[in-house]
Amino acid sequence: MSQNVVDILQDCKLFTAVKPRGFQRLAVIAQLRKFQKGQAIFREGDPCPGVYVLGSGLVRVFKTGPGGKEHVLHIVSPGQTFAEVAAIGNFPCPAGAEAIAPTTCTLLPMDGFRKALEEDHELCLGLMGGLTRWVRHLVGLIEDIVLRDAAGRFARYLLALEPDRQGTIELPGLKRHVASHLNLTGETLSRVLRRLVDAGLVEEVQNNRIRVSDPEKLDLVAKGLFPET
Repeated sequence: MSQNVVDILQDCKLFTAVKPRGFQRLAVIAQLRKFQKGQAIFREGDPCPGVYVLGSGLVRVFKTGPGGKEHVLHIVSPGQTFAEVAAIGNFPCPAGAEAIAPTTCTLLPMDGFRKALEEDHELCLGLMGGLTRWVRHLVGLIEDIVLRDAAGRFARYLLALEPDRQGTIELPGLKRHVASHLNLTGETLSRVLRRLVDAGLVEEVQNNRIRVSDPEKLDLVAKGLFPET
């Protein structure tokens, strides 16, 4: 089913507290954008094009170190936004973004979005509510890296993903992207996954899919308490 800009905006949590008048203003300036798998959406240091809202597909947002090593900051799923902080703060893109699957987005172009913020204080207040949820998410990521071991990070990550009707979870993107997002090496993530499988907590199905066999024990792992086998 084809997507339009209004449907994509309505499915985005950033705009749930925005009142109808402000939402309509955003819908008027919104543009549909499509990207192929592997296509760069913007590069680190580029002028911010505006706020992107993901309708379908997957996008990785990443930083590149001086030696060329990439670190995945965020794997964007449908209903989520990216480049919103740069757009609101009016500064260049602090990271790059690449489609890792065929992707459809809504773009709120920079000029129109900034104009709406400057003229509509009620819209600003609505967006602040959505941004606080994003800040809480970032705090959770920092907490994972600092306070949880590799198994705890991955277990918590799995529990946050929504299973399908068959009870399986599809990892968003390649395992190496997930590993980078969790500040792990690919080898470490593979060892952690094997350990969880051997303990009977999860099951590898196929095509990057995982079934959680024992969510209660997996939650213990997320809390740093790997159960005895």
